[in-house]
Amino acid sequence: MSPRSHRRPSGDPARDRPPPSDEVSAIFDDMLRHARELLAVRSPLDAELIVSEILGSWWGHRVDLSETGGVEEVIGEALIDYAGRAGTPAALALLTGIGYLGTTRQAAKAEQTALELMDRGVARPGWADRVGMVAHEECYTSKDAYGDQESIVCTYTYGGTERHALVVLVDRNKAEPVGTSAEPAADPAAGMVRDAWVSSQVDKLLDHCRHEGRVNPLMRFEQIDPRDTRALLQSALDFTDATDRPPVNENFGSYHAFVRARIRALPPGGRTPQAQSYSADRRAALAVRFLASDEAEELSDVSAASRCVDRIIDYGCAYDYGRPLRVSPIKCEMFLLDWLPRKVLLSPAEQEAVPHVLAAWVRWAGRISGLPEEGIRATLDAVWGATNAFAESYRDPSAFGLERELVDRLLPDGDLEALPRRAFALPFLSGRHRLSGRHGVIDLATLDPSDTGDRRVMLEFEHPGAPPDHLDSHERLTVRLWEGDPPQLWETAQALLDVGYERHEILHKLIGVLDRDLTGEDLREALRVLRHEPPPE
Repeated sequence: MSPRSHRRPSGDPARDRPPPSDEVSAIFDDMLRHARELLAVRSPLDAELIVSEILGSWWGHRVDLSETGGVEEVIGEALIDYAGRAGTPAALALLTGIGYLGTTRQAAKAEQTALELMDRGVARPGWADRVGMVAHEECYTSKDAYGDQESIVCTYTYGGTERHALVVLVDRNKAEPVGTSAEPAADPAAGMVRDAWVSSQVDKLLDHCRHEGRVNPLMRFEQIDPRDTRALLQSALDFTDATDRPPVNENFGSYHAFVRARIRALPPGGRTPQAQSYSADRRAALAVRFLASDEAEELSDVSAASRCVDRIIDYGCAYDYGRPLRVSPIKCEMFLLDWLPRKVLLSPAEQEAVPHVLAAWVRWAGRISGLPEEGIRATLDAVWGATNAFAESYRDPSAFGLERELVDRLLPDGDLEALPRRAFALPFLSGRHRLSGRHGVIDLATLDPSDTGDRRVMLEFEHPGAPPDHLDSHERLTVRLWEGDPPQLWETAQALLDVGYERHEILHKLIGVLDRDLTGEDLREALRVLRHEPPPE
């Protein structure tokens, strides 16, 4: 046990936690049976991997435990209590491993509980004195020339023996997550951890990486500072942990606790990769440089090309961590087949021009960023390969019977993703309205829904005779839906529509939540509760 171990005072609420339910007890019994494997191993590395696998059985689950803590803390600490009551050698072995691999709270609790079992004479496993006693050696990165992904390789030993390597795959292509349970604890420019594994054949692994770096012009292999490695991996792991249903390898949960502990074994004080900042002037200057280049010379529609390159730069700045000049096959496919069809309202001329502008951008940006010619060719192949799919996947709203003039009024910023929520908030964009207390009739078709005054007139049309405070509430909600702030507001409206609520009922339910003046996580939690209301009778 570490020197920070201490006796738990009597009356500790954690100690008095009621026993788990029969269902949870059965799960914990399975875990303790799994822990019997710890009595058969001699290697501290094997023991740590087994404990990490046990702890990983609930990693990634999103359970609403906001009043009592996160799922790792609550279930993990309940398991520690259960192991303490079991009092078996397997339970002590599991507690010994959790003392190193668990969260800070789990580790302290596991160490104390393990001491109590040792005082009662429970036998310790032979590897107990060496678990966690690792020292780092060197850190390397094996990454592609595109900047899409890199494998971080860190080597460790137990006092010069049992040398092993931890390999962590970090993905820097930003796929928008379904949702996040919290704001990322660090700048996600470091990327996201997608996979991890351990190898005991360290020299063979490093030789393979060095060989690939020599023979493959699109791969780089180099040694990196352990301090910077820790900062990078911690940021990437934090981003993974903060993402709801992260796109990780199916076995990653088994390694999660091990990765977390090995990151802690690296020295602190390094620098985390930061997203670059591009002001509007800097973006405009970049577009001008491109349009004046030889690569852009053959673009026939300069006006459409200018608008398309603005979209390419915006995507690189906002969705690629401030890297508009980075080009890769994966990034170009995501831009054409995912981001544009969901996010951007393109004119017919822009729809026709964008693949050609993107290809010219690949040649220009690849040249000035030093991408090998093989990488430029592969990226161009991806652009042309995705062109037909883009024509099929991009659907102009006018193709579904929506008048282009109405769409343009709802999307002055071109944010295609905002169309359904804005149409839900302001469905009356045409008709004639006589203003109360005033002479004359207003034609709604002449009003701008993004203008505060015009929006108020539209709400008066929908709620004739409503008092000012009632209109104020609707206006606050309309502004929130227009801006998508927070995203959970529209998600909740859709969920209520799906179970049968009418639009007007939904508006008033959302207003009821907003009138409580909640912010941040409190507001998101209130919307989650509302989203699960039973359907109307």
